Amino acid sequence: MHLLQPQLHSRRAFLRRSAQLAFTGAALPTALNLAAMGEAAAFNAPSGSYKALVCVFLYGGNDYGNTLVPYDNASYNLYSTIRGGAAGQNAGGIALGRADLTPTLLGPLPADALPNGQQLAFHPSMTGLASLFDQGKVAVQLNVGPLVVPMNKAQYQGSNRVLYPLPPKLFSHNDQQSIWQSSSPEGSTIGWGGNMGDLALASNGSGSLFTCISITGNAVFLAGDTALSYQVGSGGAVKINSVNDNSTYGSSFVKAAMLNLTQQTRSHVLENEYNTVTRRAITAQSTVTTGITTGRAVGTGPEFAAFTPAVLSGNSLAAQLKMVARLIEARGTLNTRRQVYFVSLGGFDLHDNLITDHARNMKRVSEAMTAFYQTTAALGVDQNVTAFTASDFGRTLSSNGDGTDHGWGSHHMVVGGAVQGKKFYGYAPPVGAGNTATPVDAWQVGQGRLLPTTSVDQYAATLATWFGVQPSELAGILPNIGHFGGSANGIDYPVNLGFV
Repeated sequence: MHLLQPQLHSRRAFLRRSAQLAFTGAALPTALNLAAMGEAAAFNAPSGSYKALVCVFLYGGNDYGNTLVPYDNASYNLYSTIRGGAAGQNAGGIALGRADLTPTLLGPLPADALPNGQQLAFHPSMTGLASLFDQGKVAVQLNVGPLVVPMNKAQYQGSNRVLYPLPPKLFSHNDQQSIWQSSSPEGSTIGWGGNMGDLALASNGSGSLFTCISITGNAVFLAGDTALSYQVGSGGAVKINSVNDNSTYGSSFVKAAMLNLTQQTRSHVLENEYNTVTRRAITAQSTVTTGITTGRAVGTGPEFAAFTPAVLSGNSLAAQLKMVARLIEARGTLNTRRQVYFVSLGGFDLHDNLITDHARNMKRVSEAMTAFYQTTAALGVDQNVTAFTASDFGRTLSSNGDGTDHGWGSHHMVVGGAVQGKKFYGYAPPVGAGNTATPVDAWQVGQGRLLPTTSVDQYAATLATWFGVQPSELAGILPNIGHFGGSANGIDYPVNLGFV
């Protein structure tokens, strides 16, 4: 049995990629033309329906310990001890004060309370998401991370890598970013968001180019076998200056010549393909610009009031998510019924200055995602749009003096009108540093690094199923999903986690 086969991320990947590379070198126009070959039968997108997934990636490895904080007395005391005490009260302490957590305490949860009286609170700066949690619009997935197979601490520490293979290159920023987005280390060319886009292409018809949209530059998450990542900026479509400006080098004649040169049919195959891409880019830019400057999508009406100047000031994530909302409102012009978006915020690699910098970052995340949800609700599409967080990895619970070091599992948030919110999903490991053999440290692999009890594949499969991917297609998107679906080590590992 082959347990780790990232090259089989899709059964169609090799043939499609080979064809694309042979003809275009970097999957340019030929790949776009292949979009028409998407399989409608493999995707559930009823006529007239619309759904969008929005991945919010937190680059650098978000500190799980100060994002979702133990609040009950027993757990908080352990947390505070491991983190060196509360900041401001103990030199070098990076724990948050318990009294400061009261406004963002999540719950009470009458039917879905955590075991042993555990209570959790968001970071004090996350008041917006805490409020949405209490309204049932936010779910928390506990302890998610890359896994090839279910694994306990003894299996992690053992040497049997045939039965219990580890995700490659644990604790490495670039590799873990790639593994989260594509199930393969750095250098991967296909992501699970893009593979969902592959299946959605036929549903989008002439709008297939706008199936996968990044507002934050290149990301393997949106790269499919045939679906490509269309990139826009937080201010709108990216234009080709030489053919979109009023003039080029101050001359309308030069602009006209450039338009002719870059769009005319050419006899040389590579020149012709280059011009085909340019024509398509110009058309796409025009379509996007028209879409986001028409009706409510212009972004200045009352529907977008949640994106206040204060929220947008210094918050690139808020600006990106506002553009996502505008593009969703423009879905009719873009002719899309299924879309996958990618936005991001950096600055989470906090080996030092954790207390100050993490508070600033989590405030940005909370305000941006709250404003985004409120905008989708005002636009009447909150049931159709689901946003979720992801990050390189979690971090150590133990302090390194002024911050934390690279970890593995982490906690993540899912936000939207279709979310089964006000609930925690998965298993909440007891608070520990992972340095003993006692049960409290059973899911810590050193310094409070969490050994994931939910795999990225399960997390992604749940989102993909809501999006419309059929169960038979999940293995083509998520290469390790076949290893989950049962119980192991006293933990359930369902394919569908149920949060949406």
